[in-house]
Amino acid sequence: MIAVVVAAAVLAVDSSALAARIGSAAAVLGIVGVHFAVGRHLIRADRESVVLMGVQLGLFATAVTLVPNANWLLFGVIPLIFQLVPLRAATIGVIAANLVLPVSNLILRPGSLGMDLVIAVISAAGGIWLGYFITRVVAQSRERQRLIDELEKTRAEVARLSREAERARLSAEIHDTLAQGFTSIIALLQAAEPDIDLAVRTARENLAEARSLVAALSPAPLASSSLPSAVRRQTDRFHEESGVPAGFRVTGDERALPTAVEVVLLRAAQEALANVRRHASAHEAAVLLAYTPSSVRLVVRDDGCGFVPGAADGYGLSGMRSRAAQVEGAVTVHSDPDTGTTIEVEVPA
Repeated sequence: MIAVVVAAAVLAVDSSALAARIGSAAAVLGIVGVHFAVGRHLIRADRESVVLMGVQLGLFATAVTLVPNANWLLFGVIPLIFQLVPLRAATIGVIAANLVLPVSNLILRPGSLGMDLVIAVISAAGGIWLGYFITRVVAQSRERQRLIDELEKTRAEVARLSREAERARLSAEIHDTLAQGFTSIIALLQAAEPDIDLAVRTARENLAEARSLVAALSPAPLASSSLPSAVRRQTDRFHEESGVPAGFRVTGDERALPTAVEVVLLRAAQEALANVRRHASAHEAAVLLAYTPSSVRLVVRDDGCGFVPGAADGYGLSGMRSRAAQVEGAVTVHSDPDTGTTIEVEVPA
């Protein structure tokens, strides 16, 4: 818009010769044409071009040399320079643009040189300051956009990890509750003398676990009783289903624990007892829940055939370790054929 106004003013108002006015207006419109043909695309692509700045300055110098009043185009040329090249090159370009009129007048019209120099200094200083300010604003805007983009990526990654963690949690819940419950029901019904009543009770408990899982509540055994009571019931159920004698003992001062800690300990007891039933061929088992001032330990022992720790870690033990890690706890496994297996889960509480 500035270029069009300056071109029109040069043609209509200026007192210079007609040929000079036509040439000056053509140079001004040439700046517009080059900008729309090349410059605008480079600016949008965030690409710099010293060559293009030189072309635009050459057209501007032509226009001002032919008609001094075309110098008003500085208001449009200075911002254009800062869009085309880095700050240092733009500073040189602005100084060069402001020197066009004094230099041309020094050669062609020496009488007006003094005022031209004053105006050039003021214009250059103002243009450089404005360009620096605009450059800083653009840089800050780009940095903000970069931070926003990184934030969006981070939020997307957090959402993805959250979904994966939730899937892992649900997988562990299903493995520790429903899958074990169904395994127990099948074993009870396939026995030589099926225990229908116990199978029905196990199925009902499994249904309660399923409803609790869907409702995203704490495990059903913890919803209506304390942790020791829930672990004792799991021990008694193990004895009923497997026929293996199992003792349960609590030491230390029982106290309320965070729900997350209670869930970890209860699920660990369920998994450890399920492993004894399925793999140990044990004659006896024992469960200990020990409260200390700084932690709570769950210990499950059996006198079965044992295994090599690490070599036989299935989903159950890895899930147990993963659960314990979520509450900064640890799982320790000791096992050999002579003494059986001891699984210990300790969590700070």
